[in-house]
Amino acid sequence: MWPREELLKSIWHAFTALDVDHRGKVSKSQLKVLSYNLCTVMKIPLDPVTLEQHFKEDCQGPLSNQGYMPYLNTFILDKVQEEFDIQEFNKMCWTLCYKKNICSKNLIISDDDAFKVWCIFNFLSEDQYPLVVVAEEVEYFLRRLTEAMGSGWSEEKFANYRLQLHTKSCLSAWDLIDLVGAGFCKGLHPQTVSMGINEVFQELILDVVKQGYMMKKGHKRKNWTERWFVLRPNTLSYYVCEDLVEKKGDIILNEDCCLESLPDKEGKKCLFVIKCTNKTFEISASDKKKKQEWVQAVQTCIQLVRLGLLSPHREARLRRRELRQRRQAEQEEVTQKMQQLQVANDHKQRQLEDMRKKMEEAALRAATEEQRREVTQTDLQDRFRLDLEREKLVRQQMEEQVAQKSIELELYLQRVQELEDMYHQLEEALEDERLAKQDEEAMRKLQARLLDDEVAKRSELERLHQQQQKVLSQTEAEKQELVTVREAKERELSTAMEQLDRLEKEQQGALQQFEEVSRKLQRAANKTKTWKDKVAKHEGLVRLIQPGHKGPQRITNWGPASFTNTELELKKKLWQERKKQEAPAQ
Repeated sequence: MWPREELLKSIWHAFTALDVDHRGKVSKSQLKVLSYNLCTVMKIPLDPVTLEQHFKEDCQGPLSNQGYMPYLNTFILDKVQEEFDIQEFNKMCWTLCYKKNICSKNLIISDDDAFKVWCIFNFLSEDQYPLVVVAEEVEYFLRRLTEAMGSGWSEEKFANYRLQLHTKSCLSAWDLIDLVGAGFCKGLHPQTVSMGINEVFQELILDVVKQGYMMKKGHKRKNWTERWFVLRPNTLSYYVCEDLVEKKGDIILNEDCCLESLPDKEGKKCLFVIKCTNKTFEISASDKKKKQEWVQAVQTCIQLVRLGLLSPHREARLRRRELRQRRQAEQEEVTQKMQQLQVANDHKQRQLEDMRKKMEEAALRAATEEQRREVTQTDLQDRFRLDLEREKLVRQQMEEQVAQKSIELELYLQRVQELEDMYHQLEEALEDERLAKQDEEAMRKLQARLLDDEVAKRSELERLHQQQQKVLSQTEAEKQELVTVREAKERELSTAMEQLDRLEKEQQGALQQFEEVSRKLQRAANKTKTWKDKVAKHEGLVRLIQPGHKGPQRITNWGPASFTNTELELKKKLWQERKKQEAPAQ
């Protein structure tokens, strides 16, 4: 279901186009046609009576936008229950408004491309009426368009447009179309511009996350067929080719879907599988890079579905809008603070002006006071001169009295100094006596502590002596036990040595027996060889071969010869009897 805010933007353009006088009002007949077209496109059953009933009190004049909005929300938008073709809906609204606002002669783009830019404007515009797009969103759109056209972004080229945007602060849909078709893309090939606009339109408006050719394995015939895949946030659709005319199926991406990578098999490489609730789809990419891009894109869409988020571009638009609102709030806060600082500064300026006036008045008063003080000072100087002469006489008398008193004071201070010296000597003597008593007491305590330590050490030494005696006795017993064990070990060792000698003798006897048996076996082998030579000589190996019957020759143990079956059996029996007779003799 498409968001109501986006649907209202397209309807607003259509309503504004019907407002010929630009007074914000449209006649009822035109609104009937608009409502009929909206219901037809959005697959809503039309009730012609509701519009008349809704505006039955205002049947004379035109209807305002505010008066049409309750009807639009209640009887049209609230009744939308199924998916409809959003492109057809936008086309209908575009048809009503574009001819009155656009001039195709000055544009290098077609009407279809202008329609796509109009749709992109509705997507990027603010949720405020009249609809405008801010400079930041315009720059975002032009950057995406530049990337789609395959040309690098130039800050110098965009500097003039940025200046125009800042002076204008925002653009309408027709300003944006004029900017793209007559200014920003001027000098470029129209086909390149059209392809770039189409790619941005598919990403932002049709929510196409990724598209391209891949191989898909069939469910019935199990054959591999090349399909054009289009990935959207909720579905992965596949078509016969990239013109999107014949759709072959959809892969619904929900919370239960998962994607796994497969090893190469059946001559196919770069395989991965999408497991849904009812079906499993095997897909083969053209190379490893394409496979990685598709896998990452599909997993991102599944993750967005699981988190309940919108498409990536809508989420990015919301984040940019929130960031822009946050920056605007911060800017307003800074502006408010600046205004407060300006008010405070004005207040300070007024205070400084008042202080300056007060200082000027104080300077005037100080000058007047200075003149009066100078007059007064001359009078006081004459008076002070007379007083100073009288003070000199009194001072001489006081100096004579002070000299006499100072002599008496020096004598008194000498006596006080002598008494203080005696007092200090007495204190030093008392301090020496006190320290001597403390030293005597400390020595007595030290001697008592040393005696106690000596008694404790003596008892400790006695205890250690007893422990050493016990350890010595235990060590002696352990020594006797070790001697006994060593004697037993020596007896066992001697017994083992005797057994070892006996085994060596037995080994030598066994070796002698083995050598004797080896010699017997050698003699038996020589006799057998001699016997075989004799048998070969006596059994006709040197016998002349005579013509025999025409049958196949027989190969015997005595070499090729012509024998009859009877002769061969007879010789075989004789040889076996001779062998049995010689066997006991050996």
